[in-house]
Amino acid sequence: MKYDVVIVGGFGHVGLPLGISLADRGKRVCAVDVNAAVQERIGRGEMPFSDEGAESALRRVLGTGRLTLSLRPSEISETDTVVFVVGTPVDRHLNPEFEPMRQTFDSYLPYLKDGQLVVLRSTVYPGITEKLRRWLRAEGKEVELAFCPERIAEGFAMKELLSLPQIVSSFTSEGVARARALFETLTPQVIAIEPLEAELAKLFSNVWRYVKFAAPNQFFMIANDQGADYHRIHQAMTTNYQRCSDMPGPGFAAGPCLFKDAMQLAAFNKGSFYMGHAAMLVNEGLPNYLVETLKRKHGLRDKTVGILGMAFKGNSDDKRESLSYKLKKILLFEARDVLCSDVNFDEEGFVSTSELISRSDVVIVGAPHREYASLRPPAGKVFVDVWNLTGAGCVI
Repeated sequence: MKYDVVIVGGFGHVGLPLGISLADRGKRVCAVDVNAAVQERIGRGEMPFSDEGAESALRRVLGTGRLTLSLRPSEISETDTVVFVVGTPVDRHLNPEFEPMRQTFDSYLPYLKDGQLVVLRSTVYPGITEKLRRWLRAEGKEVELAFCPERIAEGFAMKELLSLPQIVSSFTSEGVARARALFETLTPQVIAIEPLEAELAKLFSNVWRYVKFAAPNQFFMIANDQGADYHRIHQAMTTNYQRCSDMPGPGFAAGPCLFKDAMQLAAFNKGSFYMGHAAMLVNEGLPNYLVETLKRKHGLRDKTVGILGMAFKGNSDDKRESLSYKLKKILLFEARDVLCSDVNFDEEGFVSTSELISRSDVVIVGAPHREYASLRPPAGKVFVDVWNLTGAGCVI
């Protein structure tokens, strides 16, 4: 075979670090995707997104020739192992959709071969792996199907792929053994469970984080409404007190996974997921809370508001599902003008950090990038730092 592994969706946040890591461990890897401009950039040794330690590793494996970049779906015929980075999206009514995954597989179907190991790597709706297996069988494809969810924190894939235990699942002992062998290339600890259990493990992990973030966000709102600084409260609660040591701070809980997966889990449980829906209302409601509080206490009609950091989390260049953009939409109805800036990526209409602070009457930290930690806005401006990035606390 020409390749040990072919990764479909191999230019993205999940597929590319996986391909680099496998190639760095001696595997012959082909990353297949659809964007020629991104292919060219990766081929020059440039990462298309931020991931700690990835760019030096990319250049190293490109130099060895073990990583191939391709736009041709036919490449999957040149391997015994195909990894698909294709998840289950939710529609505008927050219901999971199987059709996009089926359409993706349909386009690759002519190139799948009997006996291949086909690995699903992205989060899927519970039961999708079994549904896809039945569909592939009905289409005459006798492959071993495995679900092996990624577990990385975006921006740290290169580190975590080599340090975190890997969950694998399949419908046969041979499928489990082949999936185990693939991921033991990266990590010594591989945990095998049933496909439905693996699907739920991935959803439960993401939703647990989403629920954990909702609690301090609600606490922040309660404290702020009473004129109390939640960050001083948080420090008092967590200092040398083990039972509260795992409590995160407040801030925007966003990105391409957490909200979506909470809604998938709710749909799977026939709409009955009160804790998940409550977490969604709190986390998605934080931008509205900030705007309403600013309106009540400071007025916004005659003010320019600046949002520092448009990524969905700190020290990232990923803006997918960022609540900073939701905050911007709300402010466009309430403020005289809205300015946006981010130190990690640029967009039409963005201004520099210094221009934003200079022109804004109200400055809101949307993403806690490390570059903002030393900022001190001029006197007379309202500075909203829910994250407490600057260490000055936050009472709006």
